[in-house]
Amino acid sequence: MARMNISAARDNLPGAVELARTEAVFLERYGRPAAVLLSPERYETLMTALEDTEDIAAFDAAMDEEGPNIPWEEAKAELGWV
Repeated sequence: MARMNISAARDNLPGAVELARTEAVFLERYGRPAAVLLSPERYETLMTALEDTEDIAAFDAAMDEEGPNIPWEEAKAELGWV
């Protein structure tokens, strides 16, 4: 993880982007984190992990719901999949 002042990043944007290819670059304003520069590959990896986590949470919530179970064949018919 690298840290860079926003002004320094602006003055050397190609260098900041190149550094982001190998590690996250935290851009700071007045000594506080303001943004993070990531490679597209790392961004996609993080987004996929977040979506997977959200899917697991939704599945767990659905499994905790009370009520009768719907047979798979009936669910497919209601969705028009048969």
